[in-house]
Amino acid sequence: MHITKRNHANGRESQLEFLMRQSFWLVLIGLLLASGSGTTARGDETWDLLIRGGRLLDGTGNPAYHADLAVQGDRIVRIGKLAGRGRREIDATGLLVAPGFIDIHSHSDFLLLEDGDAQSKIRQGVTTEVLGEGSSAAPAQGQLQPRQALVAGQAVRWTRLSEYFDALERGGTSVNVASYVGLGTVWECVLGSSFDRPTPEQLQAMQRLVAEAMDDGARGLSSQVMMPPGSLATTDDIVALCRVVAPYGGIYSTHIRNEGDGVLDSVREAIEIGQRAGVPVDIIHLKIADQRLWGRMDEVIGLIEQARRDGHDVQTNVYPYTRGNNNLVSIIPPWAHEGGKASLLERLRDPAQRPKLKRDIQQGLPGWYNHLTAVGSDWSRILISGNHPQQGLTMDRVLALRGAGPGQAKDALDELFDMLIAAEGSISAVYAHHSEEDMNLALRQPWCSVGSDGSAYAIDGPLRRGNPHPRNFGTFPRVLGVYVRDNGLLTWEDAIRKMTWLNASKIGLRDRGLLLPGMLADLTLFDPREVRDKATYTEPFQYNEGIRYVVVNGQLVLDDGRHTGARPGRALRK
Repeated sequence: MHITKRNHANGRESQLEFLMRQSFWLVLIGLLLASGSGTTARGDETWDLLIRGGRLLDGTGNPAYHADLAVQGDRIVRIGKLAGRGRREIDATGLLVAPGFIDIHSHSDFLLLEDGDAQSKIRQGVTTEVLGEGSSAAPAQGQLQPRQALVAGQAVRWTRLSEYFDALERGGTSVNVASYVGLGTVWECVLGSSFDRPTPEQLQAMQRLVAEAMDDGARGLSSQVMMPPGSLATTDDIVALCRVVAPYGGIYSTHIRNEGDGVLDSVREAIEIGQRAGVPVDIIHLKIADQRLWGRMDEVIGLIEQARRDGHDVQTNVYPYTRGNNNLVSIIPPWAHEGGKASLLERLRDPAQRPKLKRDIQQGLPGWYNHLTAVGSDWSRILISGNHPQQGLTMDRVLALRGAGPGQAKDALDELFDMLIAAEGSISAVYAHHSEEDMNLALRQPWCSVGSDGSAYAIDGPLRRGNPHPRNFGTFPRVLGVYVRDNGLLTWEDAIRKMTWLNASKIGLRDRGLLLPGMLADLTLFDPREVRDKATYTEPFQYNEGIRYVVVNGQLVLDDGRHTGARPGRALRK
């Protein structure tokens, strides 16, 4: 549920006001759902699952309290001092009991079809993943070929989001799944890899695809407008598509156009789109990813606060790391991507094109977020993270091994082009481009939630791939261990709110994200003394510590740290 728009005559809205109006009605509904159950229960009552003796963090931000919690079927049915028994009982003494974490920004769209156990997410306490940032699993029509995957031993093809949801449920997942419809995917369905402007008829075709996806259960429109194809869309284009989303109660979730020297204008654009289209806005992984602007997060926050004072629902999310994950091909200027990967590789191979490529990379282009200059053109701040012979090495070491760079015989950018050619245009990389101070300031804001920007990997088997960002394994435990327990940046209550109800409310999940009788039983139990992330940039394949139990739709998926193999997750169609 989204916060009602209103003006604030007295200026800046306090955090207390924000929390009160977000949670007051929920408490009332919880009392009604309890149907007079009280705080005790008859001694002869039996439930499927009974959690005894834990401290409950209900997701609203209210103080933790000691209580028992009973689950019957897929629902929470009682909370209080319960005298009955459970067919399965968990002694939660010393543990915190929270709603299951909702990862508002995830990229497990296709990995869950390979392995629905979602190991690296379940072990973080995640019970729901929200997919489809910029590029979604559907639609796949027109210029975009139908998707296909091997699901439960059978080849499955789909063209619509509803069919993708069906495929997920057929294979089974340990986590629930919601999805946006991706702007880039819709754009490619209509225009393919062309950089042409859409005609009015083509824009209408995109609107029809967005409406179809919303009918199929999408939670809103998501964009990645930093690189093609999303960057080809103008503000007016996006407004036109978001106006389709508005009647469905959907959201606009955006990876903004420029997180570096154009971050302020890009935030303004996101706010404008929400205002003109009449939709809530969630800015993905809010950051200032250019060292020349570090320390100006207060200005970014000021823009958002002003929009909120004006009555517009603008929120954000962050991941708790100061390095981002992108591809080395993002260093190549946008114009070189026209026509798709084959055309890009032709340009990289063409000696006549290289001087222009180098000039644009070194000097920049208006409106283009340049990943290389964002790290001060310092190759040591770029780490190879994908399936590559030099995975785990920083680019300065890679270039030195290839005889390139300062004082070497070869030019660094020529070597970059040659590396991309050899890798068929794709090498995943981690960029050290934003600051701890800016990230902390963003995370503290009451309207900023937590999302991983990661995928459901595993420490063994086919999903142990490359050298992925540690956020894939450690995002939520890192917030709890580092930013709550160790640093005191957040309280336990506020951190859990940012991981649960705040994310649920953004995308209209009304029956998850809170500990209340009648809510669906997605639960995470963790030890506040032990919870910590272990994954690092060079050794990411490590599960965290301290997440003890995870319940999805009433079924135990993580049982005292052991994955049970259960796959009770559902496709959460809007």
